[in-house]
Amino acid sequence: MKLNYLVIEGNIGAGKTSLVKMIARDYNARMLLEGFKDNPFLPRFYEDRQKYAFPLEMSFLADRYKQLKHHPGEFELFSSFVVSDFYFTKSLIFAENTLTDDEFRLYRNFFDMIYEKIPKPDLYVYLHSDTAKLLKNIQKRNRPYEQNIKREYLDEINESYFRYLRQVSEFPVLLIDTTDLDFIENNAHYQALGNCIFNGVYSPGINRIR
Repeated sequence: MKLNYLVIEGNIGAGKTSLVKMIARDYNARMLLEGFKDNPFLPRFYEDRQKYAFPLEMSFLADRYKQLKHHPGEFELFSSFVVSDFYFTKSLIFAENTLTDDEFRLYRNFFDMIYEKIPKPDLYVYLHSDTAKLLKNIQKRNRPYEQNIKREYLDEINESYFRYLRQVSEFPVLLIDTTDLDFIENNAHYQALGNCIFNGVYSPGINRIR
């Protein structure tokens, strides 16, 4: 498969940004990274989810649209393809879990108006890890505002991703269980993951969910 636009997705702490950086380095790809660090609502959301959920999700919706409104193939002449650590539908998946029913209906109206203008990936890869590993990774990277993330919230996000990905038909989806992989520290795991994504080769330890 010729990849012009590759998406690496996953729950909080799945390692998607780290994998995107490694792929960009080794496969001559242009990175498109989500700018969550500059979002002023994110730390507030983890302190008071009910109060800040709607402004957080609306700000992410606007930011993701700004980043994705141009076709990824136009970004850089000398890169072989674009690899991103998020896709626009991430907005819908998280909003479904954070907003009230009334807020979500309003949010969905804005999302639907924008989504048709967004380029679709050639391949969407979802890195699945169990919640225990996600929590361990979150603690390890030690972002202060993430330290109070609850197991139940991560479980909800995982379930929302699976519900969404079961019904996707607009682009190919590859779900990989990375619970027992350490592709950041173990080069053999990283190479096996790369073979799975780019060549469709499944090594021992690479468990393809879909």
